[in-house]
Amino acid sequence: MVVNENVLDSLKQIGLNLYERKLWVALLSRGTSTAGELSSLAKVPHSRTYDVLESLADKGFVMTQNTKPLRYVAIKPTEAFDRAKKKIEKDSKVSVDRIARMQKSSVIKELDKLFKDGVSLVSPGEMNGSLKGRHMIHQQVGTVIRGAKKHISIMTTHNGVRELHNKHGEYLRKAAQRGVKIRIAAPHRKDTVDAMRNLKSFADVRKLDKPSGRMFLADNRHALMALTDDMSVHPTQDLGFWAQSEHVSGQTMGVMFDAMWNGLKSA
Repeated sequence: MVVNENVLDSLKQIGLNLYERKLWVALLSRGTSTAGELSSLAKVPHSRTYDVLESLADKGFVMTQNTKPLRYVAIKPTEAFDRAKKKIEKDSKVSVDRIARMQKSSVIKELDKLFKDGVSLVSPGEMNGSLKGRHMIHQQVGTVIRGAKKHISIMTTHNGVRELHNKHGEYLRKAAQRGVKIRIAAPHRKDTVDAMRNLKSFADVRKLDKPSGRMFLADNRHALMALTDDMSVHPTQDLGFWAQSEHVSGQTMGVMFDAMWNGLKSA
């Protein structure tokens, strides 16, 4: 079995683990085969082959023949991808519906109480964490925005202000409607004009001559800082640090932000 490594890497991106990738490609090269034959061809441990093939069948990549021994039939890749996509969409909807029901049930109150009691036992210095991947950074930013009560201060890059508008614009607007004061410092360029204009409708936005990084502060309590350049790293390799600390947010980074802010002009 000879296959381009790029093909195997691409299959990883759609959620197939190493054994699944190897066995499916091996089966495609045979059309139909037994688990033992595929194990030898794909160099996958025989003890794992049956459960991996069962997983592939569940995902829509293979069909099982009820014979002795069991045989497996390859599904045309375009059809397999279509089946896999439909299953993921169906499973995702089921999961989303379950979460939505749980959010409205008494379970969420019990879990919130458990969290509140647990946090009360934690010292402020322990409430911090690293964030890997831009998706994780945006998730944390969204959480902080939704919980902000008094003020939010943001410094970002030209790429960051577009993402801020696209991913968090509605959250920020709702925060402003409930009385949260929002300040945003970002570069003013041709590709940020629309984002800046829309953000200005509910926030105080000022021009930043040179992108100095990405910083997010809220309520003298939350501080989030990006540790990488969002234009030079892949989104999956973007790194950030979050801390829930009055000292960091209000007395350290907050003072730095205020000093910078006072020297900026309105966008």
